[in-house]
Amino acid sequence: MVGVGAFGRNHARVYHQIAEAGEVEFLGVADSDSVRASAIAREFGTRPFTALDALLEQQPQAVSVAVPTVSHLQIARALMQAGVDVLIEKPVASSLEEADELIRLAQQNKRVAHVGQLERFNPAVRATVPLLSQPMFFEVHRLSVFTPRSLDVDVVLDLMIHDLDVVLSFVNSPVKEIRAVGLPILTPKVDIASARVEFDSGCVANFTASRVSTERVRKLRFFQPHQYISLDYTRQDVVSFHVESDGTAAMAMPGARAEEEQHPSGPQIKISKPEIVHQEPLLAEIQAFLRAMRERGTESNGVSLQDGRRALATALDVLARIKEHGRRLNLEKLR
Repeated sequence: MVGVGAFGRNHARVYHQIAEAGEVEFLGVADSDSVRASAIAREFGTRPFTALDALLEQQPQAVSVAVPTVSHLQIARALMQAGVDVLIEKPVASSLEEADELIRLAQQNKRVAHVGQLERFNPAVRATVPLLSQPMFFEVHRLSVFTPRSLDVDVVLDLMIHDLDVVLSFVNSPVKEIRAVGLPILTPKVDIASARVEFDSGCVANFTASRVSTERVRKLRFFQPHQYISLDYTRQDVVSFHVESDGTAAMAMPGARAEEEQHPSGPQIKISKPEIVHQEPLLAEIQAFLRAMRERGTESNGVSLQDGRRALATALDVLARIKEHGRRLNLEKLR
């Protein structure tokens, strides 16, 4: 584990859990802060390192990288060139050029390299995938109360990128146009943002992300022909409202539980809930990474560097549109 700050500690916790089950040997944690490295190492029964070279002397096979985004390329390059597979926290890199270099390094060194787009492993997201037919409109909200973490990046790269990645995977169509607005509130970076993304398929998605909210919200809703689906990331819950094209009552969704109920607004609509297999998303993400290492050359359900680059490209486009909007409003004079 390289980088054991706020979220890196969670990676260490999960590796410790997997090691206790006998699935891996947890060799150590590395962090430039020696006090923090020692504390996390003690907590999870492993060794602390303050230099990457010292960690590499232990010949690890896999490393999670949770250092600040600006250092992702530097750390991941050293690891992959040393023959180590990597799981890189989101966003994959600071720029598309760095993301392209990471892709090149992984191919050149034949390394497994995944991106930590955590919500892909949310049980609610996984349960929604089989329900997808032709998504046409999304409304997504990700709101958080202010905390002094991840302030080196804008809220788009901190929070919204999770939902951009999920929607991009659901729609599977090139982005046609983006409009966005955003404002710095408590930091010099954008703290609240709203974006409208239109895809070549005709699908439209509205995203709202804030790290200065008074409440915590993690919800995604979308419409497709004869169906409305509501997903709650935090509760790991999915509800489907479904009506047949001829107006007759919908049958239960495949895999749905028997707890369907008649919707009170009309006899032609029914509610169904797909079966949810609850699991911590980070545990599922790391297990997918380890599985990809063991089953090299086979299909993996991890998030690839290419997918990480796609989410990053969209997030950077959102930020570019926010900057353009700010120039039109002359917001610099208000700071």
